[in-house]
Amino acid sequence: MRSDGEPLLALHGVSYRYLDRFPALDDVSLAVAPGEKVALLGANGSGKSTLLKVLDGLVFPDEGVYEAFGAKVTDAHLEDEQFNRGFRSRVGFVFQNSDAQVFSPTVRDEIAFGPLNMGLHRGVVEARVADTLAMLDITDLADRAPYQLSGGQKKRVAIASVLVMNPEVLLFDEPTAALDPRTAQWLMDLIVELNRGGKTIVLATHDLDTLDVLADRCVVFSEDHRIVAEGPSADVLADRELLESVNLIAGRRAGERPCRAI
Repeated sequence: MRSDGEPLLALHGVSYRYLDRFPALDDVSLAVAPGEKVALLGANGSGKSTLLKVLDGLVFPDEGVYEAFGAKVTDAHLEDEQFNRGFRSRVGFVFQNSDAQVFSPTVRDEIAFGPLNMGLHRGVVEARVADTLAMLDITDLADRAPYQLSGGQKKRVAIASVLVMNPEVLLFDEPTAALDPRTAQWLMDLIVELNRGGKTIVLATHDLDTLDVLADRCVVFSEDHRIVAEGPSADVLADRELLESVNLIAGRRAGERPCRAI
């Protein structure tokens, strides 16, 4: 909770439908406290990514209320330039597909895009970009075009374009998906380090093998787009019946050995 006892992010009875008829979230309520690492668990299509989009102000509830930092987040509020800048500087979203996030002519331009659009002085932006390049060990990529990068390098650039804003909250959609083992481990270590530095982490995943590292608390979605359970990661991982019911692990026949996550 914040110093005033309120959550950093809060959803109250949020529902959302694509094209006004395809449900993605159904009566979802959730509170995220400062400094938490929260994992959204569920099968593909359960609503995890949509919830991240709500938290980032990319889509807005059809019903219910979303509050961030003590203020309602709505389409109308984000049209206010001051509110928009404040919100966008405090919440950062790393997409699952880096190609959807990395689009500038060079890596340096990509990382500078956000702070320049926030109106920061160019000298300040250049210093931030240099620091971020160094922090993620990608200074040698600064003048390369995104199409020249490997998947792992693109992921680092996408993360750099968010971290350069120094947000309080970091949202990750399937952070380790499609990464080679070395890059996946690097990203897991980075998320833990960022959390230790005070960042609040919310991530969507159906990879159970990373939860003991990446999450203190898990929020479990059913395939009908509702939250059906939440609790400490160890407790959720130990509840095989729950994980089977939401299609995160396969059922087991008599005599079979336990199976891992899908």
